[in-house]
Amino acid sequence: MPKTLVIVESPAKAKTISRFLGKDYDVQASFGHIRDLPESSDDIPEALKKAKWAKLGVNVENDFEPLYIVPSDKKRHVDNLKKAAKDASHVMLATDEDREGESISWHILEILKPKKGVKVDRIVFHEITPEAIRAAIRSPRQVDQALVRAQETRRILDRLYGYTLSPLLWRKVGPKLSAGRVQSVAVRLVVMRERERRDFVRAQYSGVTARLAAKGGNLDVKLHHVGDQPVADGGSFNPAGELAEAKAYWLKSDEAGPLADRLKEAKPWRVTRVEKKPGRENPPVPFMTSTLQQEANRKLGFTARRTMQIAQNLYEGIDIGSGATGLITYMRTDSLSLAERAVKEARQVIESKYGKEYLPAKPREYKSKAKNAQEAHEAIRPTDLSREPNSIRKYLTDEQYKLYDLIWKRTLACQMNPAEVERTNLDVSVDEGGRGFTFGASGKTILFPGFLRVYVEGSDDPEAELGDRETVLPEVSVGQDLPCSAVTATEHETRPPARYTEASLVRRLEDDGVGRPSTYASIIGTIQDRGYIFKKGNELVPSFTAFAVIGLLEDHFGELVDLGFTARMEDELDQIADGKGDMVSHLKAFYSGEKGLAQEVETRTPDIPFPIIPLGENIVVRIGRNGPFVQRGEGGQGNTASVPEDLPPAELDLEKAQELLAKKGAAAAPLATDSATGQEVFLKSGRFGAYLEQGSEETVRRVTLPPGESSSTLSEQDVANLFSFPRTLGKNDKGDDVVLAIGRYGAYLSAGEQKANVGDWRPSLQMELPAALELLANPPRRGQAARQPVEPMAELGTHPDLAGPVKVMSGRFGPYVTDGATNATIPRGTEPSSLTLAQAVELIKARIAAGPPVKKGRRTSAKAPAKRTTKSKSAPKRKK
Repeated sequence: MPKTLVIVESPAKAKTISRFLGKDYDVQASFGHIRDLPESSDDIPEALKKAKWAKLGVNVENDFEPLYIVPSDKKRHVDNLKKAAKDASHVMLATDEDREGESISWHILEILKPKKGVKVDRIVFHEITPEAIRAAIRSPRQVDQALVRAQETRRILDRLYGYTLSPLLWRKVGPKLSAGRVQSVAVRLVVMRERERRDFVRAQYSGVTARLAAKGGNLDVKLHHVGDQPVADGGSFNPAGELAEAKAYWLKSDEAGPLADRLKEAKPWRVTRVEKKPGRENPPVPFMTSTLQQEANRKLGFTARRTMQIAQNLYEGIDIGSGATGLITYMRTDSLSLAERAVKEARQVIESKYGKEYLPAKPREYKSKAKNAQEAHEAIRPTDLSREPNSIRKYLTDEQYKLYDLIWKRTLACQMNPAEVERTNLDVSVDEGGRGFTFGASGKTILFPGFLRVYVEGSDDPEAELGDRETVLPEVSVGQDLPCSAVTATEHETRPPARYTEASLVRRLEDDGVGRPSTYASIIGTIQDRGYIFKKGNELVPSFTAFAVIGLLEDHFGELVDLGFTARMEDELDQIADGKGDMVSHLKAFYSGEKGLAQEVETRTPDIPFPIIPLGENIVVRIGRNGPFVQRGEGGQGNTASVPEDLPPAELDLEKAQELLAKKGAAAAPLATDSATGQEVFLKSGRFGAYLEQGSEETVRRVTLPPGESSSTLSEQDVANLFSFPRTLGKNDKGDDVVLAIGRYGAYLSAGEQKANVGDWRPSLQMELPAALELLANPPRRGQAARQPVEPMAELGTHPDLAGPVKVMSGRFGPYVTDGATNATIPRGTEPSSLTLAQAVELIKARIAAGPPVKKGRRTSAKAPAKRTTKSKSAPKRKK
């Protein structure tokens, strides 16, 4: 009997939704996008490979028509969808409710091409609950072609930007670099902040504090005026270290100490002002994507990418004892609206848990200030507010619990009464040497906690207290004299602007209208993956490569990394999404013509120099094949030195550069002396890694340092053994020498065209010809080496859904978890030793759901390209 086919993006979501629908529905997953622009030349159909535009994947000669292909790793998913659609009488496209989801639905429809008479609907929902799914089915619509067109324009725009500028970066800076319409602007922001830190001049200033005795306890006050002049503090100086406030009194250390001694003897210390003001602190707004990422970073230390991964799990469904249940609403949203049902639930929980005094007379309503916010969507909230975090904690991983708890508390808080506070400011004055000195203190008393009973918002200031604490001052009155028990001089210096954290960078991108909330996590992840940014604690630090790339783009393509220009491009994409803009004219203006990107890059490239970062005194930083290095003059022997990978650019000044050059120029101490030759052995570093070297230039001998070894792990005997490589073990039956050698990845065998990895070099010292011939005849599969079994970092136990025992392993590209059949990378920032079984299971299941990894640049068969879809013949009609 024909069924209704419901297509969602992920298998986890399909599993949850299938619980709510009856036997008349078949719920299938597309596993995300099923079509995209080609990623390599192997993906381009043979008939189109000679076209000038083929590598772009966009026909710039024919109204920017995209070339869509089905990636090899998505073919089986497409086949499954086609099979399911074959007998379906009704197809419901239930992909995510954002532009990306709309685009996926359109691509599915283009691939499936349902038979005539098959009904096709688009349904959307903000949460995966039975009520929401049923409501969506009752209110279907058609695919929104304007949203599809906006997403297609964005994809093409990003492709043209990246594929046109990236080759320029490869030639002028280094291989494997990339430029991106939004990512390059994000990198520029981080680079600009690092420049500010580099150029910042610290200023020293002093202060004076006093402790006075009052009836209710000690009162600590701080000097803020000398006569009529305000005392300079950190905000009184400009970045050059100069006093910016002309009227400010710059109290310096040579004056502060003696002044404190004299003031201790001065009398009377008299209260001259007491001012009390009532105040209100309003609750925070509900979470949308960007604010959730910011707050999870501040409070929980989660990266934006990890926050979205965990939120996706909570949205798609967690088994909380009665099957998979969606716990939060859709996590990619810029709306602050809450459903009427959610507000009602929140008010019920507030009244029952905290009392009526915490409940406003009427519900609080919020409206997004973001341009083009999709108010039809909802803010991020729990699907059922009566489901308290502690009641489901046993079903969640630690990270899932923390994020759900954060969302639950924020949602409750936004519907509570404000906190009522009383702020107190007071002054105490004393005369000394004919001058008046005014000290002050401020305090805050919470009269009614309101929403603070549930939630205190975080701060971008790394030194700020996360909690909002009271500061209660003792009761004093104007005219009252207070005994002074201590006066102390304090020393301070100005600080450079704080580096961006993930939270503050997301906030900045959002404020400037660059990118969209749904893209921030991928942007920040991408610029770290590409080596433009690294983390120092929670700070985002730009690499020297980022400095070089941004300097080049600013000097020669400044508009492309201008915040205002990028924000205007987002506005134009929004106009296309609203049906008010034209895709082709937008792309032509950007890419084609005399002032278009293609012509500008072609014209300017020959005159663009290799970027350098000057430090002074004829010393610069350059980017080489092996990374950044400092160079003095024209370079050469003794005039270059590598820059440590973890050295922030703001901390490399002229003095540090000279130190690196001097250290490189100093004679290196020998690692050992070869007992066989009597020659000294040195450990050196080259393009392909570390190696050992002995002898003079005429008789120099080198051997690669095996992986896992260092100067501290090698004995003199080890050094002698390493120089015994390569070893000829004998000949094979063809007469070829069987040679055992050392390479970057350990010991290996070769005989003619035959090769085989051996692995650990020490056991290979005992290898003889028969064992070598057997290994060459039956070499390990790719990715497997004939090595000793690697010991796991941790054994976490078993899980009924997985293939075998779950272990934490150390791999060539970092730590990972495995069940013996599937490996899953442990996300950056997650400590492998702290990983729980539940977290590991979640990572492995996500890896399984994502399907096999894409094998870029490889052809699965000689006929593969001919099977791929060429281009979209039924794209939405473009306006001319």
